[in-house]
Amino acid sequence: MGTADATEAAQQAIATDLITAYDQIVTRAHARGIRVYGATLTPFGGNGYDDPAGTREAARQTVNGWIRGSGRFDAVIDFDLAVRDPARPRHLLPVADTGDHLHLNPAGYRLLADAVPARLFAE
Repeated sequence: MGTADATEAAQQAIATDLITAYDQIVTRAHARGIRVYGATLTPFGGNGYDDPAGTREAARQTVNGWIRGSGRFDAVIDFDLAVRDPARPRHLLPVADTGDHLHLNPAGYRLLADAVPARLFAE
């Protein structure tokens, strides 16, 4: 993702590296009795990072799939679901987008905040 080449090999490497890093963070935090909450990566369709072949999107989906399904986190907060446009899932909701199709505006950050279950603060 990001500035890595938009090739399948480069994006697979990025996804693998992110998953490995997240897994190490969880392992180290859990070893110290610290809870870890995972949050999915938000869409960036229409931004300059969004390559026509969708290799960066595929990497984002790989990482998000791992975050959602690995069972490694004590809870998962689905920021992707909170701010993606259901009509165009690779894109942010227009109401949440600053206009660059990558960064969130205040309404977008409110959607992220609303996606965090209050029960996580009581545990």
